[in-house]
Amino acid sequence: MDRAAENSRRGFLQLTGITATGLLIGAFATPAAGDDKAAPGGKPNKQKSDHEEEDVSPAEDLMREHGVLKRILLVYGEAGRRIDAGEELPPDPILDAAKIVRSFVEDHHETLEENFLFPLFRKANKLVDLVDILMRQHEGGRKLTEITLRYANLKSLRDASEKRQLRDSMAQFIRMYNPHVAREDTVLFPAFRTIVNKHEYDALGEDFEKKEHELFGSDGFEKMVDRVADIEKSLGIYDLAQFTPKG
Repeated sequence: MDRAAENSRRGFLQLTGITATGLLIGAFATPAAGDDKAAPGGKPNKQKSDHEEEDVSPAEDLMREHGVLKRILLVYGEAGRRIDAGEELPPDPILDAAKIVRSFVEDHHETLEENFLFPLFRKANKLVDLVDILMRQHEGGRKLTEITLRYANLKSLRDASEKRQLRDSMAQFIRMYNPHVAREDTVLFPAFRTIVNKHEYDALGEDFEKKEHELFGSDGFEKMVDRVADIEKSLGIYDLAQFTPKG
């Protein structure tokens, strides 16, 4: 092969190599973040907005609602401590906390458990004894909340008998719900994933969120957290650092 032909062949190979490389790069390149141009197949690349709400699983939804309840238990505990110590105790923080328990915990959170989770466990014949106990505790909790709502007022706090009943209702509520919440978080909710398939699990998550939004608005959970924080501030127990051991 003469030199001219060799040079021509090399030039062709270089050109076709570059072209092929360009085609490969073009075929496998992915759009940059924020690129909303059409993807292969004519469908636009969907980018999640910073403000788009993240999906919340059913277990996560229920467990974060437990977080609200646990903070209510701290409020009840501080109220009981003040009663025992004979310290000043305004009725409004107790009344507001009990109202959150009634509307958010009992009428919403526990109703979801009773209408969705408990029947699924019974149908699967799994943890039925635990579910029965949890159901009875829900019923007992509602009776205690009724007493708390009845006596969370200035008149009752000035009456020894009624103040004692108020104090006892909060103490019993704390005693029952600490183990109740712990058992659900560590036993019931983890087992929930084993009795439904992924589609059913995801669908329940959407149902839970929809129900919460219907009752309390799109930011219902955040509103409840803010309400509890205001109650904590009124009782002087909001600052987390104060619970850190000294020394």
